[in-house]
Amino acid sequence: MFRRRRSGEPDQAAEVDQAEGPDYPDLGLEPDGGESAQPADYRGDAGPWDVEELDRPRAGRIDLGSLLVPAADGTELQVEVVDQRIVSATTLFGQSQLKLQAFAAPRHEGIWDEIRGEIKGNISKQGGTVDEVDGPFGPELRARVPVRTSDGKSAVQVVRFFGVDGPRWFLHATLTGPAATEPGSAGPVEALLRDVVVVRGGDPMPPRELIPMRFPDDAEVEDAPDEEAEHGGRGPLDPFRRGPEITEVR
Repeated sequence: MFRRRRSGEPDQAAEVDQAEGPDYPDLGLEPDGGESAQPADYRGDAGPWDVEELDRPRAGRIDLGSLLVPAADGTELQVEVVDQRIVSATTLFGQSQLKLQAFAAPRHEGIWDEIRGEIKGNISKQGGTVDEVDGPFGPELRARVPVRTSDGKSAVQVVRFFGVDGPRWFLHATLTGPAATEPGSAGPVEALLRDVVVVRGGDPMPPRELIPMRFPDDAEVEDAPDEEAEHGGRGPLDPFRRGPEITEVR
């Protein structure tokens, strides 16, 4: 069952009580440069996968168009909808969230190195801190981002930023919640990310353009309560507030 979440509905994952998870910093979805070496960081031998690498890429995965997301037991899958367009998919692992997006990339070079620098700069401007470490998918960022709790207090959200440069695509993922701070909780999340499949398609697209997503063929949609009406016509004060979302409970 898919459930449409309105723009004021809070997220679940948080490092502190009631802190709402942030969106990742703006990736700047503008056409970027030309083409220039096969992405060095692409881990095609272990995943995430390109759709052309697997014999049965849709087996056991939810088809969202540009992303085939593993249907893991005990998780929920949400898609974020902005202006009638799906812009991201998020898998919930209890109080942890893994948010996914796939972007077009140049044919012969990756963009994760450049995007990491942009994320670092954006987090610093927000008053947060960020470290670059060697993670299971190559270089990743581990950040502490200022957020506002649902009761208006200041708090800090821990976020892990992953990037995978694939053949003409870039997969971006953000992890929040306990799995971002507790190494023992991250295993199932990292395993799911390693099993994601990206479907680039053959249409020409400028680098950094979001590869289109769609609802699964068997999706059922229902509206959630109007959160903004419950707050007197205003959603909670949250600078990282997301757009409407659809939820599938696995």
